[in-house]
Amino acid sequence: MLDGTEFYFVIHNYELSFLGFAYNHHMPALVESTSPANLQLGTASVSPVGRTAPKFSQQALYEQVAEQLRSQIFQRELAPGDWIDELKIAQELGISRTPLREALKVLAAEGLVTMKVRRGAYVTEVNEKDLRDVYHLLGLLESDAAAEVAKQAPPEAIDQLNALHHQLEGSAGDAEAFFVLNEQFHLLLLELANNRWRLQMVADLRKVMKLNRHHSLFKEGRLADSLQEHRDLMAALNQGNAAAARQRMLAHFVNGLKAAG
Repeated sequence: MLDGTEFYFVIHNYELSFLGFAYNHHMPALVESTSPANLQLGTASVSPVGRTAPKFSQQALYEQVAEQLRSQIFQRELAPGDWIDELKIAQELGISRTPLREALKVLAAEGLVTMKVRRGAYVTEVNEKDLRDVYHLLGLLESDAAAEVAKQAPPEAIDQLNALHHQLEGSAGDAEAFFVLNEQFHLLLLELANNRWRLQMVADLRKVMKLNRHHSLFKEGRLADSLQEHRDLMAALNQGNAAAARQRMLAHFVNGLKAAG
């Protein structure tokens, strides 16, 4: 669990995530898959422990390592509370520990990794208060973005949201697909709201939310409820009703937190 000191460490180092944003300009790719296939790895090589390891390019090596570890965390290959064995991972990836440690700093700034003095790095465990805090902030930030889109977005932008919502409707029978499309919908709305700092903050908060996985969507009736909440939101956006869009997005997160608890 995050104690007070560890949570302060994450917040105190939050500027690293903004630095990473400015460095690699990765904003437009936020809605893309985080699978290892998108890391653009080169020819595989054999690691010292006999496993086939990806060969990374020299450009922004620590960022590619961070993406690899991020994917392992989201896929539960590294579970909440797990100690991150730097030597083992460096051997498996065929890299030195220097870019690995830089990658861990990035993940710590995002809240995915907790650095403990004299104990090393651990995959962050999200407790109930952490989850409430994350949902609270997401509700505030995304409801504000929804109001902005309702007020200012041109018709073609609303059409993009309608198209993605249509895909979401079609995925209702597949919770995994629904989860991916749902995140894409939310991030597209944030991009259309055109505030890169809000988008970066939400992207990092959503990474922490993923540590709790998406059990809420698998609870009986929650997927259908979530879809109805999206319909209500789209109705407000199509009408250009900023107040209703704000209220419906906020209610969406309130209900999501109840399901996640």
